[in-house]
Amino acid sequence: MSAAEDRPARDARWSALMARAQEGDARAYDTLLRECLPLLRAICRRRLSNAAEVEDAVQDTLLTLHRVRATYDPARPFRPWIGAIAERRALDRGRGVARGLARNTGLEAAEHLGAEGDAEARLASADLRAAVGELPASQRTALQLTKIEALSLAEASARSGMSMGALKVATHRAVLTLRRRFGREP
Repeated sequence: MSAAEDRPARDARWSALMARAQEGDARAYDTLLRECLPLLRAICRRRLSNAAEVEDAVQDTLLTLHRVRATYDPARPFRPWIGAIAERRALDRGRGVARGLARNTGLEAAEHLGAEGDAEARLASADLRAAVGELPASQRTALQLTKIEALSLAEASARSGMSMGALKVATHRAVLTLRRRFGREP
């Protein structure tokens, strides 16, 4: 039997395992997670090139699955459902990496210049850290979680205890404050 012929049987098995897991069968849940790991890795590898980021996206997918497992409809196929979650987590991780690279490139460049004796770059980096440190705690937290750690609003809200609306407002105010301080008002 070829892999393509096995796919419908595997899909039916995974759907049945997930339905049993929803009913509290821990062994079925464990089996399901172990069996779908290769699929999750393959999906995340298509979106991400760094092996560590792939594994992080897989872990994010598993955490999301665990958090939303009660929303799965056993009448529908499991594989497309978990595949969509994996795609989303990989895309989220990829966007976070891209934002991190953009931010870190500026910091690394400033630190590199500082290592060569460029006092202006060192001063700018220190000024930015000081300005962030002077923000109100809620703005600092919002900026850290949404911009620096690149968490989704839902994840940042869960971690901080702030509502998503409060996070948006605090992040916006933090960015405006920093722009004004460094002469880059909108």
